[in-house]
Amino acid sequence: MEENGGAGRQMLNRLFKNKGAVLGLVIIVLAIFIAVFGYFLAPDSSPDANRMIPAIANKKPAFQMTFIKVKNNRPAETVSFFQHLLSGKPDSYQYIPIVSVNKQGDTYYVEQYIDEDVTEKAFYNADQLAPAPIVNLNFWLGTDKFGRDILSRLILGTRVSLAVGLVAVLLSLTVGIFLGAVAGYYGGKTDNLVMWFINVVWSIPTLLLVFALTLALGKGFWQVFIAVGLSLWVSVARLVRGQVMSMKSLEYIEAAKVLGFSNSRIILKHLLPNIIGPVMVIAASNFASAIIIEAGLSFLGLGVQPPMSSWGLMIKENYNFIITSNPALALIPGVAIMILVLAFNLLGNGLRDATDSSAIN
Repeated sequence: MEENGGAGRQMLNRLFKNKGAVLGLVIIVLAIFIAVFGYFLAPDSSPDANRMIPAIANKKPAFQMTFIKVKNNRPAETVSFFQHLLSGKPDSYQYIPIVSVNKQGDTYYVEQYIDEDVTEKAFYNADQLAPAPIVNLNFWLGTDKFGRDILSRLILGTRVSLAVGLVAVLLSLTVGIFLGAVAGYYGGKTDNLVMWFINVVWSIPTLLLVFALTLALGKGFWQVFIAVGLSLWVSVARLVRGQVMSMKSLEYIEAAKVLGFSNSRIILKHLLPNIIGPVMVIAASNFASAIIIEAGLSFLGLGVQPPMSSWGLMIKENYNFIITSNPALALIPGVAIMILVLAFNLLGNGLRDATDSSAIN
């Protein structure tokens, strides 16, 4: 136990000396914080950041606008802190863009913004409005074609990307470790059967396999998670099988067999804990792959469905603006995908170096 603890501390020391791995870890921790508290950080905290204001569609970053807040016909329900954290807070008011306002008594006379150089006169009684009816909002990353805040949807898209990566990695590790350990430990016909299945799945292009699973399970939030996870277990199984085969003939495993330990105990308590390093490396790699696959599925319309916010879906909705005067609508979520995938790859490379037994003194 002492040696294992010392080896673990040594691995962590090597990991934290790797600047790339530390940078990746910082980005991942920051992304997790943003994902958890997204509705409190986003300027638009409505469910799915889906506050549509068509009059201000396709605006460039750093756009500013003044709004008058008009009460909805039905008051929004009160939500608890936990509900707000999970799914946001419904808007109690409509946000009407205006260019000027003149208050006379209890009446607000406004020039409502319709389009560039197009306005319309309107008036509202004070009892129709919020207690502080006039607000000035900044859209730091601009708005999409529905007039939704890009920054808010980008923040909530972090939640989808990390969630699909987490579920996919847990699913791929569960299936891959089980099949790989069974095949590597028992060998013979069991190994042949598992390897035949692995080779069949391995021969199908990943994206086509995900398409097939998505179409079989249906479009939706959880379906795409399961489909991505079931496409990534093969690499885990191959790795675990190879590691178990190389270790099962070692002296301490033979001693465990002589002492009469059950096969399941030997696998769970003596083999798997000693291959955790390589498994962590491939888990980080699969996390990055899952983010890219989910973005691709959402871009093609088979992943997360509107109005949910997904980086791939944001690119799909705005990619035709790349050749116009507002390419940021599609480039910003693309850069977000690149940064998060790079962070997991940097962490994976750092874990690989830190668990390299040939480099540990």
